[in-house]
Amino acid sequence: MRRSDGVRRWRRSRGAGIGRLLRGPVFGRSLLRGPAQVMFLADARTGALFCLALCAADWRYGAYALGGAALGTGTARLLHVAPDRVASGPEGFNSCLLALCLAVFLDADRLSTALLAAVGCTVAAVVSAAVVRLLRVWHLPPLTLPYCLLASAVTVAAPAFRRIWPHGGSLAALPGAASGPSEPRPGELWRAFFRNVSQVFFLDEWYVGALLLAALFLASRAAGLVACAGSATGVLTAWALGAPADRIADGTMGYNAVLVALALCGVFLAAAPATLLYALLGAATATAVTPAVAHLLAPAGGHAFTWPFVVTTLGFLIAARSFPRLTGPAPSEPPPPRPGTPAPAA
Repeated sequence: MRRSDGVRRWRRSRGAGIGRLLRGPVFGRSLLRGPAQVMFLADARTGALFCLALCAADWRYGAYALGGAALGTGTARLLHVAPDRVASGPEGFNSCLLALCLAVFLDADRLSTALLAAVGCTVAAVVSAAVVRLLRVWHLPPLTLPYCLLASAVTVAAPAFRRIWPHGGSLAALPGAASGPSEPRPGELWRAFFRNVSQVFFLDEWYVGALLLAALFLASRAAGLVACAGSATGVLTAWALGAPADRIADGTMGYNAVLVALALCGVFLAAAPATLLYALLGAATATAVTPAVAHLLAPAGGHAFTWPFVVTTLGFLIAARSFPRLTGPAPSEPPPPRPGTPAPAA
């Protein structure tokens, strides 16, 4: 073998090694975009700040969220999902939410929870691919539908497996009429405003919501303002409908409103005064839909997850196609050809 051939091979192997090293930071940015994509942002710094905000409540929650995003993103990458989709983070946010959901509901300290989260996050990549392909027919986004499907399946099945649900009894919670005071105290209102944001990540610590909102503002002031408007709409709608004060205060009535407002103003519809009003109408609708979904899922514990967000957002996006004020004028049909003029080629 000539010396020049050996030099060329050494250079190729050196280049491949450098390529592998460069792919590490790229993968790191991709998995950090997973938590950020929960709020529709493809920004790695925002994802890192979101994980730090979760660690402010409990370091294990930050670890589960980041680990879930890593497993979802890594599985999608191994299965050769489109590189641009993997890089921008959509393959990581459903697995991030699923891992965090299991940590909160099934005890983050238990080994079975960690193993179930690992398997679930891997499966989330497959479910995400199926949902993306299914909804692509109607040009609709998958949103958090893969996470909702898996989280609901786990809560339904958990009581049947003692290693997953060792507490005995059932998760079932039969619906009942609203009870308790419906007038929240002033101190509860501002906490509810922040808890509507933190409950997107299943946490009821108001300061976590404040940190998440601050990270959102650092990434996009417009997104931060829309999130604030969505949270305020959720609080006002729940209060106007007479929801129990404790349900308003803990954020479980209003977190879907935050997500709907973000989705319908600036993400899937262009940000404008008309779309903002439309988005806030959607946020109010999601707030009213939340207890309905919780009652439908009562046999599985009554956890609404983000089903109200998914149902409301998809419904409003489909309806928006009929409103040119929101989506722009439909393309006009070409005038019919004059007699004797050849028709245009198809």
